[in-house]
Amino acid sequence: MHRIWLSTCTLLATAASAQTVPYPAQPVHLVVGFAAGGPSDIVARAFGDHAAKPLGQPIIIENKPGANAVLAAEAVSLSKPDGLTLLAAATNHTMIPALYAGRIKFDAAKSFIPVCTLASSATVLVVGPSLPVKNLAEFIGRAKAKPDSLTYATPGQGSSPHLATEQFQRLAGVHMVHVPYKGAAPAVTDLLGGQVDLSFATVGSVLPHLKSGKLKALAVAARQRSALLPDVPTFEEAGVKGYSIDTWYGLLAPAGTPAGAIQVLTREATEFSRSAALRERLAGAGLEPANVCGDAFAAQIAREIDSNTRIAHDLNLKAE
Repeated sequence: MHRIWLSTCTLLATAASAQTVPYPAQPVHLVVGFAAGGPSDIVARAFGDHAAKPLGQPIIIENKPGANAVLAAEAVSLSKPDGLTLLAAATNHTMIPALYAGRIKFDAAKSFIPVCTLASSATVLVVGPSLPVKNLAEFIGRAKAKPDSLTYATPGQGSSPHLATEQFQRLAGVHMVHVPYKGAAPAVTDLLGGQVDLSFATVGSVLPHLKSGKLKALAVAARQRSALLPDVPTFEEAGVKGYSIDTWYGLLAPAGTPAGAIQVLTREATEFSRSAALRERLAGAGLEPANVCGDAFAAQIAREIDSNTRIAHDLNLKAE
């Protein structure tokens, strides 16, 4: 009887100890859906460097590019929901339901718990040397006067800038010709060379050319002016109401991840956004800290999925 009592006590103590093991007890894997060196990767590595010390565990960055980050999202959605495998997601995650309907094994919303955004890069309307306009009003006037006379570059059919431009055209009542490229770099190259007239690009992809004067920014699609482009008005200020297209980068955890782990990750994401040193590091890549968490982040993702799905349906867009 005495031995049974000791065994019971030992089991209870072991169970209690297991329940109080702090998160994380093992290294955390942060999966990035793009190759190393891009903005998603930069944000993921910056967060990993920041959070590893307070978490007491290394954060291992795993680059898993392919299919517009679908491969990475699928891998994380199927992983054990213990907080040890996370997705470094970006705005393109909200386009997956529209572009890959019926071809994916997860739900872009329900299969994940949105933790927090970590950084953002505002979408900015830039014009090249072929289009010498001074401001947004002049640009819209020119586009309305000659429909389909202006050409806009994007990194590809169904990309974030493509859908952002389509939204702008609807709000502004203009129609332009889409010129898709295989990536942001060739699109910017032809914009600089005057082969295309304009682009709705992330600040980070065009910031050096704006600083050199080779490109001109007409408006920023954000709720407030970008700290990186303080002299450029928002679309709201320039007369196009309700147009805000921030590109966000954030953390998603598999559905079912314990609340305790989510709380710890939320804390570290919030601290990340407050760090002056990290703000400077992100600014070098044309990024700014962001901190939308929990229900607010989930609501943002739901709105974007709905909006992108409607636009993709109207344009009959599907990923190849």
